[in-house]
Amino acid sequence: MTISMYEASVPVFSARLKALSNVLAAAEQNALDRKIDPQVFLTARLAPDMFALTRQVQIATDHAKGAPSRLAGREVPKYEDNEASFADLEARIAKTLALLATFSAADIDGSDDKVIELKLGGRETTLGGMQYLLHVAMPNFYFHLTTAYDILRHNGVPLGKATFLGSR
Repeated sequence: MTISMYEASVPVFSARLKALSNVLAAAEQNALDRKIDPQVFLTARLAPDMFALTRQVQIATDHAKGAPSRLAGREVPKYEDNEASFADLEARIAKTLALLATFSAADIDGSDDKVIELKLGGRETTLGGMQYLLHVAMPNFYFHLTTAYDILRHNGVPLGKATFLGSR
């Protein structure tokens, strides 16, 4: 049995981005409830050499839009990375979800061995489609998704695993 490249990508990205949207909504409400300037959360980071929350969300959406686009042989849409509020981040997620909805299994299935060329760490890299999806796109997506959650949790936003997973 072979893996469906579509099922391993688009529905997973979509579900996790919807959960991220719920995480951000909870953070925005928590900032309001605690009378904290939302910028405190949006610019928070776990360590001085890590990206802030806003950039974590931007990079997560970049992987969610980039992987299916590359696997389907489409141009990866460029986003401006100018989000400055929770509403802006929500709009970016919504735009990414709308893009993901344009892909079908016919667009992506069979891309297991498709040659994917991209820059990793400043150098050109060539990978097979499945290797790219499972060893580059998904791990990076989950890293930035988890880091965004962790930044908010570290700052006292009452989040739990169920919110991260999207089950509430």
